[in-house]
Amino acid sequence: MPIYNKLVRDRIPEIIEKQGLEFSSRILDSEEYVAELRKKVLEETGEYLSAQTNKDAVEELADVLEIIQALAEAHGASVQELERVRAEKAEKRGGFKERIYLIEVKDA
Repeated sequence: MPIYNKLVRDRIPEIIEKQGLEFSSRILDSEEYVAELRKKVLEETGEYLSAQTNKDAVEELADVLEIIQALAEAHGASVQELERVRAEKAEKRGGFKERIYLIEVKDA
């Protein structure tokens, strides 16, 4: 029997049951949940970095986005609040669309 010890998507237990398999799980408390989401964002980011095709990259980015939304909510912010903060930062400091790669800044 494989041991996973990791946070999984909400419907995974249902999917496992439909396969006729038995499993054990538990509900995490708030602190454990945030800690596991942090691990999960690293896992999914690694999978994105390993993606070989645009299709696979988009699939992995969707997973990262799902986790980021869950983290925002765990930290008391809605997805809309997260987007508002992102937009404010983009307004003040810009985004990444212009592909600027800073080499160095000379001291005054």
